[in-house]
Amino acid sequence: MVREASAQRPEGGHRHEQIAELEGAQCEHCGLSHPGPLPAAVLFDRDDTLIRDVPYNGRPELVEPMPGARAALELLRAHGVRLGVVTNQSGIGRGLLTEAQVSAVNRRTAELLGPFGAWETCPHAPAAGCFCRKPRPGMLLRAMERLGAPASATVMIGDIGADMVAASAAGCRGVLVPTAVTLAPEVAAAPAVAAHLGEAVRLALGAEAAGGSR
Repeated sequence: MVREASAQRPEGGHRHEQIAELEGAQCEHCGLSHPGPLPAAVLFDRDDTLIRDVPYNGRPELVEPMPGARAALELLRAHGVRLGVVTNQSGIGRGLLTEAQVSAVNRRTAELLGPFGAWETCPHAPAAGCFCRKPRPGMLLRAMERLGAPASATVMIGDIGADMVAASAAGCRGVLVPTAVTLAPEVAAAPAVAAHLGEAVRLALGAEAAGGSR
């Protein structure tokens, strides 16, 4: 598993402890209603969740955020939620990418979308059978450890079934944001489904009007 230097959580916004007293009322900072406790952390898949997927991309200049990604992340930061990224990058194990190239793409992602408290990257090809590659939970467990967040208060947001299976295996809540490559059975099996990243973040925050949840 490749781990990159973590970024400090930005100051400002209102923290989980402060927002707890607002549960069930409209939040003055975001206008949402939070009927339950906020998550301590939200973990994200990278490709086709935070940034558009470019297969085996090692070029930072090709990084393009998904629509609404920056605003969705800033909403979480405003609530003091810790953020992490967990990404399978089998191109390293296949000899198509170097760790340095993946790190450069990750840095560009952070430049465009803001800081994350944990980056976890699995470099292994599927045949390696490692514990970190999603749908196994290794990266999620490590990210939660680094963020100091319990699984019961962590949400995983991703675009395919492997993200949801990894979330379940790690004890997290999962929210699926389907794309063109998401299979219909993966959507049907997901614990919660959002039409876009902004809706997924509102689901993670326990906000009302989450029409895609189930």
